[in-house]
Amino acid sequence: MSIVHTTSIEDQREKASFIYSEDVAPGLSVSMTLNRIFISTFSEFQKIDVIDTYFGKMLVTDGKTQSAEFDEFAYHESLVHPSLLQSALLAGDGDKPKSVFIGGGGELATAREALRHRSVNRVVMVDLDGKVIDVCKEFLPKWGGEQVASNARFELVVGDAYDYLMNCEELFDVIIMDISDPIEAGPGIMLYTQEFYSHAKKLLTPNGVFVTQAGVADSIPPQHANQGQTNTSCFGPILNTLASVFDCTVPYATNIPSFGSDWGFVMAFNTPETGSAAVEDWVNISPSKLDGLIERRITDIENANGDGIGGPTDALKFYDGVTHRRIFSLTRPLRLSLKEETRVMTKGNPVFMY
Repeated sequence: MSIVHTTSIEDQREKASFIYSEDVAPGLSVSMTLNRIFISTFSEFQKIDVIDTYFGKMLVTDGKTQSAEFDEFAYHESLVHPSLLQSALLAGDGDKPKSVFIGGGGELATAREALRHRSVNRVVMVDLDGKVIDVCKEFLPKWGGEQVASNARFELVVGDAYDYLMNCEELFDVIIMDISDPIEAGPGIMLYTQEFYSHAKKLLTPNGVFVTQAGVADSIPPQHANQGQTNTSCFGPILNTLASVFDCTVPYATNIPSFGSDWGFVMAFNTPETGSAAVEDWVNISPSKLDGLIERRITDIENANGDGIGGPTDALKFYDGVTHRRIFSLTRPLRLSLKEETRVMTKGNPVFMY
């Protein structure tokens, strides 16, 4: 007689789950358990989801992860602080930077990091999708929420960042582009072009710094990253495009686990007198000097006073002098891949990410 082994209904339920899956590269997808859907809605521009997964709460737009509770601070600190601290150094480590422009940044976390800088007295953020901002304030308040939205130094504009800057006469010490990836038919493609970068340069003060997120930057680039017109990596083209406009460009990257890859950023600035020396000084800044800058300049906005500036604190979770060395030291395979890249992004010749 055969023996039939049975399990409880509860045991069977534990084996079953809903799955969140995202395509991150041609032939590669990342899947994880979907624990909960907080909201699933549409705006005029895109589908917006806030879900709970292996990485905690996540903001997903049009099926692409934008940030996750587990590691959003790594992305946002890497995007913001190098550019603001380099602006301070280029200006002589005085009372700069004062003014910051943010294109995109709907989670409010990019603004959160910019507002940590004691010298900053004005942050202008222009994001196309007001519904994303509202969703993030309600479901992802730790990303910034009302604490950022109500900060006395913060101005929010719901609108097109491209149109805003093309018609802008104000100068900024730092311009940060935290915008959608350059995907075909996406709203952000014009913000990655040579024509736009040439205009943005005119909106920077002397010693001003421009920085943009630049997509996948794997430490070992996959095969499809070296296949000519089928190459879906934009890190190299964004670097080349900025280098065609600015005197100095600095690529850097860090691992963002929830993105399923290393992620790239490119910082650009003008110092015709010193040129490459300024880049070398920045890349090779000593950990102790950078930590000193952070200690003097960065505050805790979570306990801000009436003017929106907090007191000194160990506010950063990711970026410091040692981490700086890591993210600005690209691997040999990635450096070689960037060296082989020749594409420049223009209105007539855009490059689309996967």
